[in-house]
Amino acid sequence: MVPMIIIVMGVSGSGKSTIGEGLATRLGQPFIDGDSLHPAANREKMAHGIPLDDTDRQPWLEAIVATMDEHRERGEALVLACSALKRRYRDFLRGGHDDVRFVYLHASHALLVERLGHRSGHFFDPSLLDSQLATLEEPSAEEAFRVEVGSTPAETIERIVRALVCAVEE
Repeated sequence: MVPMIIIVMGVSGSGKSTIGEGLATRLGQPFIDGDSLHPAANREKMAHGIPLDDTDRQPWLEAIVATMDEHRERGEALVLACSALKRRYRDFLRGGHDDVRFVYLHASHALLVERLGHRSGHFFDPSLLDSQLATLEEPSAEEAFRVEVGSTPAETIERIVRALVCAVEE
C-alpha cells in the first residue's frame, strides 16, 4: 500500500495545526505545518494585514509539493497543514497523485473570530479572516472529508481517523 499524504485544510483559526499535529501523532506519521514553508515576503504581508494573491501563493505551493515529493521518494506518509483555499491549489497539491487525501476543517465565522482573538505569537493578522473566507472554494464531498470543528481536538481526530479507515477500506 502506498503511504498516504493527508492535507488538513481550512481557513486560519479552523485548527489545522492543532488537528494536523494531533492526527500525525495518532497515526505515527511526521507532521509539517505548511505555514513554515511560506516565503518571508508572504509572512511579512500577512503580518501587516495584506492578503496574499495567487502570485504570492505559488512559490509556497511549490515548496509544499517539493516537501510532499521528498516524503514520497522515501516511502513515507505525511500529515500536512495547509489552507488550500481554492480548488486549483488543491489540484496543484494533488498533482495527479492518488495518495493525497484532504480533510476540510469547517467552523462557523463566530468560532473562527473567537479562536483568532485568543491566538498569540502567529504572523497571521486576524483581520485577514474575511479575505480568506471570500477566497475559500469549499471542497466537495468527493474532494475532501469535511469535519465540523467545535468539539475537542481528540474527538475531531478520532472522527478523521475513522473516516480515513473507511476510505481506505472502500
